[in-house]
Amino acid sequence: MTLRRDQINRHRERARSERADLDAVLDAGHHVGTLSTVVDGRPWVVPMLYGRAGDRILMHGSVGAGALRYVATGAPAALCVVHIDGWVYAHTLFDSSANYRSAVVHGRLYRLDGDEAIQALTQISECLTPGRSAEVPFHTKKQLAATTALAMDITEGQWTVKVRDAGPGVPEPGEADPGLWTGILPIISTYGHPETSANVPADTPVSPSVRGILEHSRRPVG
Repeated sequence: MTLRRDQINRHRERARSERADLDAVLDAGHHVGTLSTVVDGRPWVVPMLYGRAGDRILMHGSVGAGALRYVATGAPAALCVVHIDGWVYAHTLFDSSANYRSAVVHGRLYRLDGDEAIQALTQISECLTPGRSAEVPFHTKKQLAATTALAMDITEGQWTVKVRDAGPGVPEPGEADPGLWTGILPIISTYGHPETSANVPADTPVSPSVRGILEHSRRPVG
């Protein structure tokens, strides 16, 4: 039996089928995912930073990483991204849950070279630290030679999105203690105060790109 890669089997009411839903999950948060494949008959799973540019997911790593060289030849792989938005406290442990947004994208990774690789590395940086690429020197030949730039195409029928954004279920009459609190404990990720590195003067102004991220994160939602 061939498993469909665009189908949610459990809690199908939480599935999202619009491409905009996928982009929203991929573009949110800190762009950290888990890349998985099979190498020499054994599972290979590694956390990866990534970026998205249109219909491509972009990743990079060291040219010395053997497994990365393997997936760069077109091995089938999957990237999983998840955001936990809150703990859901129900009337029983069994019924308690979490609110989350998740996506799994299946595809084949391939290596980018030349100008495509240069552009991809810059695009990844812009997804992770917007504006920083304009503040630092351009990639050197040595840096490019030490880095593998990878891409995975986002293809229709090769991804799933699942979202839970609700409170706890309503217990049956007489099933729960009426004095027990139930509800949602939201989880909020935020940035701390920038910490200046030891190799620059302590009064060096914080870069505009960092200030931009802080200002954006403090804007009210909605």
